[in-house]
Amino acid sequence: MSDPGTPTFDQLRIFLTVVDEGSFASAGRRLNRAVSVISYGIANLEAQPGVILFEREGTRRPKLTEAGRAVLAETRSVASGIGGLKAKVKGLLDGLEAEVNFAFEVMLPARRLGEVLRAFAAIYPTVTLRLHVEALGGVAAHVLDGCAVIGLSGPPAAGIDGIGSVAAGSVPMVPVAAPDHPLACYKLILWANLFLLFWLSLVPFVIRWLDDSGFAPGATAAYGIVLGLASFGYAMTERSIIACNGPESPVGRAIGSDWKGFGSIAIYIIAVPLAYVSRWLALVLYLVVILL
Repeated sequence: MSDPGTPTFDQLRIFLTVVDEGSFASAGRRLNRAVSVISYGIANLEAQPGVILFEREGTRRPKLTEAGRAVLAETRSVASGIGGLKAKVKGLLDGLEAEVNFAFEVMLPARRLGEVLRAFAAIYPTVTLRLHVEALGGVAAHVLDGCAVIGLSGPPAAGIDGIGSVAAGSVPMVPVAAPDHPLACYKLILWANLFLLFWLSLVPFVIRWLDDSGFAPGATAAYGIVLGLASFGYAMTERSIIACNGPESPVGRAIGSDWKGFGSIAIYIIAVPLAYVSRWLALVLYLVVILL
């Protein structure tokens, strides 16, 4: 098997220029060389592997042969590699780093990360960028260990000794859950608990009113209304928790049917209008609720 030899980069560049320009004359003008020099370079390139790259007979424009088309892609790859090597060396001479290690949190939106990476590649095309995807807290650890020279993290990384930090914008975080997931029920628990806390906050007020008025009918009824609605809020909170965790969950089995809770609500409903008929009977019913 014959040795095809090693073409020079100049010969490869002449070959690609002829292909791109479509003629030897145009290639000569682009490379600022005589047509004879272009022809000589192609002839030497063809002589080394021993194949014909262009068809010259019967056509005004050089046409690639089957062998020429076969080596064209490899030639472009070699030329691109040489161009990248020259750009890399130039970047090093200009003070650019050969490689940058970048750590970022896994929660960073992919779209915004893509924008940053594309902008970096456009400004520093010769710098290799290595990415490290980390969970919360891992970015700061990578920077401190020297595994990454720059990191993009959340607030937990701010104020750590040995790390300089600057604000780089913000990312809104929106919690989501499937409709059948227990987390989706927590909003109902929150509202039920707020309802309960609101009426409990009024208990000291109605107790003071009850004492100052000498157990007047209006104050006695107001006491029943506040305690009744607080009981209702407590029952709603219980039902919401059970709905989220299931009736067979530990909390569901512990609460059970809660007949005392619903019984208290029923007693308050009876005692409130009764306060305007007999406040003492209403107070007795309130006492019954305490003893349940």
